[in-house]
Amino acid sequence: MQAARLTHATLHLRADGEPNGPAVVFANSLGTDLRLWDAVIDHLPKHLRLIRYDKRGHGLSSCPKGPYSLDDLAEDALELLDHLGVETCTFVGLSIGGMIGQALAARAPERISALVLSNTAAKMGEAQMWQDRIAAIEAGGIAALSDAVMERWFAPDFLSTDAHLPWRHMLERTPQDGYIACCQAIAGADLSEITKTLRQPTLGIAGSADGASPAALVEATIDLIPDAEFTVIEDTGHLPCVEAPEAYAGALLEFLEELGHV
Repeated sequence: MQAARLTHATLHLRADGEPNGPAVVFANSLGTDLRLWDAVIDHLPKHLRLIRYDKRGHGLSSCPKGPYSLDDLAEDALELLDHLGVETCTFVGLSIGGMIGQALAARAPERISALVLSNTAAKMGEAQMWQDRIAAIEAGGIAALSDAVMERWFAPDFLSTDAHLPWRHMLERTPQDGYIACCQAIAGADLSEITKTLRQPTLGIAGSADGASPAALVEATIDLIPDAEFTVIEDTGHLPCVEAPEAYAGALLEFLEELGHV
């Protein structure tokens, strides 16, 4: 296991592939850790430098006292690039990971050569919705929301199988304070104005049955970025990289080919 000791957090990370290859950095969603990308990584070429990490408050990373902001999370990501000596990368972010990607690409455009914004938006929900979720967690723990979250994360066919159970357990084992602090970051963020300024080649990915960030919401954000591409992975929810890793990796590979990385 690897760790990066940053200014305000220590992040758990994993790097696969070729250390000197084109860097692709993956940022995961609320309530998951870097294992979110396991099946996708298996389908990607080994000449790439494939980097994933647990954001603060999640997985095996440290859990600084909240609340967090999107600026905090973007600064962690930028410090991680510095720590690893990554001068430029394609940044793949899902859900809050995609929000981190938008904030990071605006803050340090020279470091982010391309973006993949998956199941995300410039603004995800209203602040009151997130405050209600925080209150529910404080009253009953993350497990009290598991059923509702699973229905947003996965399409009905996947949810009807035991394959979803490890993801339920991952959600429920997320540090409560870290989950709440990241909810506060999302609640306080509207990236629309900065996302309009982005000029990196961008691919948007949505799941046709996503109950957290519907395809139309993702597409509306992608439309803010000139010449951005958009694709929908059918019969998947909020985590298409879990439900359809081959299709997800295929979309990512096609984009990387356009960039000349594959």
